[in-house]
Amino acid sequence: MPAGGKRKNITSITVQEFLERHGTDLKLVTEHPVVGLDRKIEEPSVNRPGLALSGFFTYFAKKRIQVLGNSEISYLKRLDPATRLRRFTKLCEQDIPCIVIARQHKIEEELMSVARERKITIISSPRPTMSFLNEATIRLERDFAPRTTLHGCMVDYRGIGVLIMGKSGAGKSETALGLLEKGAALVADDSVLISQVGGELTTRSKDFARGYLEMRGIGIINVANLYGLSAIRPEKRLDLVVDLRPATDLNKVDRIGIKQKKYRILDIEIPLVEIPVGPGRDTARLIGVAALDLQLRRIGYDMADEFNRRLLEKMADGGH
Repeated sequence: MPAGGKRKNITSITVQEFLERHGTDLKLVTEHPVVGLDRKIEEPSVNRPGLALSGFFTYFAKKRIQVLGNSEISYLKRLDPATRLRRFTKLCEQDIPCIVIARQHKIEEELMSVARERKITIISSPRPTMSFLNEATIRLERDFAPRTTLHGCMVDYRGIGVLIMGKSGAGKSETALGLLEKGAALVADDSVLISQVGGELTTRSKDFARGYLEMRGIGIINVANLYGLSAIRPEKRLDLVVDLRPATDLNKVDRIGIKQKKYRILDIEIPLVEIPVGPGRDTARLIGVAALDLQLRRIGYDMADEFNRRLLEKMADGGH
């Protein structure tokens, strides 16, 4: 099946965007007066400028957030005032996005003045250096992850992330509701935001629409009010794509399932199941079976392959 969704690549975010998205969780505090919030972070990682502070700038990662931890602060304090000022000034002249000082360390006012003059934001964090490095890197990788948006309904059914797709009126939301009644959790309805992080596809909803499901003839449903908070997931890995097809396609859909179809999203192929929708067909139950079948395939048990093997053995035995 052809690839879905228009790919959007993120090449940079501003310091202000980083602070707005992660400042609260990372407990970041900007030193006043605040400057340089429009500077761009252009790489999804952070850098400890130890070598730069010693005067070595070859291969310096100037596009990253610069973090000063115990080692860097201790090294600066051991330098004589003139050398310290010269080295720190050289660092700030590299057009870096911002400086984060871990463990709530403080730097001299003259160094703060150098950063302010060059419009570089100084940010303080109470976290240990490695803790900040790890958490900030994870968050930046998500910020820079390639992304797309698909029309459909995303649910978590027994640990399997299922994206239900189909033409308008195919019954995507009704099917999702049926899965919720079987213990599933809603991730997104109508507009599914998909990001490629660490070789996997992660899905979520727009913040304002999280937990809401649109049902034709009924209106907007608050899922948490009906099924409890456990019926909502803020995000979920995408494991399976289900395409709801019209009943007229019943004879066009694979009946055996020996060769599993794929659906390409952001250069990653996801297992695809096509299910015709028609009167008397319990679509939610069929998707539930498809999800459980995928779980079995992952642990090495393929029901379709087993049946085919038994059939070939029977044929080889002359049908006896």
